[in-house]
Amino acid sequence: MTSGAQISRHPRRPLRRPGCAQQPELRTSSAAWLEGVLSMFEAEGLDVPSLLRDAGFEPDSLLRQNARIPVDEITVLWQLALARAGKTTLGLHRDLAATHSKLGTVGHAMACSPDLGAALVRLTRYMAVISDATAFSLQSDTRGCWLVMSHNGGSLPIPRQRVEYALLTTLMQCQWLTRRELQPLAMEFVYPTPASDRLHREAFGCDVGFNAVANRMLLSEADMTMPLPTHHPALGQMQEHLLDDQLNLLGQTTTSTLVCAEIARRLQQGEPRRQDVAAGLGLAERTLQRRLQEESVSYQSLLDRTRRELAQQYLAEDRHTLTDVADLLGFVDSSNFFRACKRWFGLPPAQYRARIWHTPSLSH
Repeated sequence: MTSGAQISRHPRRPLRRPGCAQQPELRTSSAAWLEGVLSMFEAEGLDVPSLLRDAGFEPDSLLRQNARIPVDEITVLWQLALARAGKTTLGLHRDLAATHSKLGTVGHAMACSPDLGAALVRLTRYMAVISDATAFSLQSDTRGCWLVMSHNGGSLPIPRQRVEYALLTTLMQCQWLTRRELQPLAMEFVYPTPASDRLHREAFGCDVGFNAVANRMLLSEADMTMPLPTHHPALGQMQEHLLDDQLNLLGQTTTSTLVCAEIARRLQQGEPRRQDVAAGLGLAERTLQRRLQEESVSYQSLLDRTRRELAQQYLAEDRHTLTDVADLLGFVDSSNFFRACKRWFGLPPAQYRARIWHTPSLSH
């Protein structure tokens, strides 16, 4: 880690989370990626050892090989950092994103790709190695391709600054890969318009939209097909083998995981049918059913699990009304959403949301 290496021993205390009838799967990010974020915090003038201590981290928790950090604990770190920095644009600077991001083996595999588009496909495939709480996808557009990013899996709202920093580091990684100055065609965030968007426009090099449908960045077709000077097929294949092993260790290569991701992608258009999800994964419906049976899980349970995780995320964000959340989760009416929340969290949605918002924060 950077200069704030010696952290006085302090027992990690559990996060204060609202009570739930059923806990979701624990989503995590790699300690290596978090180390880069912490070095960015330090560059922004923050006392990183104090930050880690007050967030309840053990001194050597980030030094263990292949260590993973729960998404809510990373959220607490961001919350503390934002409070102490006293600025709403923490990390929103190109030099910071270019200097302190750490993609590890994923970045090496991307560099071995033939062009930028292929590199971003690898990032899509292996994002879970960096963070399985981050969903990264590519969506075609007549002008090029949208790079779409979202975060889920925690019970605390993800700070907008974490999302902004993640997309900015993606842009700077693209520039490093191509050795070119890239200018996105468009940049959009789901968050409300800030008092000033000057730093956003300077960081991303284009106009930035807010209150959008997704956190995303549009690159031109010419950018996506730009060849990479570091293209190396054999080395890229070796890196993929290493990353596939890491995905296996994380349980990210199962059919269940792929189904959950496809369900999440389709939910805003209504409850996805099993045959449509199978088609989206390039499988026959019978094949999908057989593979899920082999993993001792049902399609309906995966649909319920995905909705539960997303419900936690959406209810933690005040920009969504309860009706909006029901729609985003693909429920045909709010009463079904109400009953689901009672089953998941032991509370109706309004009460669960109130509990999240009024949970005492960690002392700063």
